[in-house]
Amino acid sequence: MKKVILLACLCCTLFSCEDVEKKAGEKLQAAREAYELGNYNEAKILIDSIKVLYPKAFETRRAGIGLMQEVELKEQEKSLVYLDSMLQAKQKDFDAVKGKYTFEKDAEYQNIGHYLHPSQVIEKNLHRSFLRFQVDENGVMSMTSIYCGAHNVAVKVTAPDGSFAETPAAKDSYETTDLGEKIEKADFKLGEDGNVMGFLYLNKDKNIKVNYQGERPYSITMTAADRQALASVYELAQLLSSMTEIKKNMEEANLKIEFVKKKMEERKGNAQE
Repeated sequence: MKKVILLACLCCTLFSCEDVEKKAGEKLQAAREAYELGNYNEAKILIDSIKVLYPKAFETRRAGIGLMQEVELKEQEKSLVYLDSMLQAKQKDFDAVKGKYTFEKDAEYQNIGHYLHPSQVIEKNLHRSFLRFQVDENGVMSMTSIYCGAHNVAVKVTAPDGSFAETPAAKDSYETTDLGEKIEKADFKLGEDGNVMGFLYLNKDKNIKVNYQGERPYSITMTAADRQALASVYELAQLLSSMTEIKKNMEEANLKIEFVKKKMEERKGNAQE
């Protein structure tokens, strides 16, 4: 009697396992069909559901791991193609406008050069207090507050309607002399400038008052040429920063592809042992 019961239990277990594997296999097949149609997210959801719904379907789950790797590989390859097309389009836009800017780079001291509007090159702006804008090759924009005097610790810009933006106290400032004239410069990066550059871009068509704040406050009206320089460099910064972000995403996609391929090779090797 005990043997009959034991045999019956074994049969039930066997049929139960077969039933679980069958149902899990149906999910896996649905996932493969979604993958072949290019519905990668749906395929991943279906594969993940096998582990949740049929935790004891070990053979199907192992097969699901292999399919998941195929899905992730194809997903990254597709993403890479899309990113490359975006980068080519951005590069075309950049090539069309870069001739409008002055490029400065000291090969001996600088690894990265920067672009600025031709109207703001130093030799054209001697003995003048003004805000100078530049963007490096990676799309990082910065503003240099140039003040013919000393103790310039911050800058406040004000629109005709009274709205304004103000930099924090300068962390990166230095003094130079030009023909015996003392000049103080303070650099502010976009994002660390109290939104001064963003404010100026939004008000690029308005008369802007610039206040140099410190021990000896000084005010000027921003010239139309300087406002144009700000707008031009700001737009170039958006373009260059987007290109940098695309390149970063492409590097990440390539790393993921290498990782998945390595895992697939390891899995293939283990299966042959």
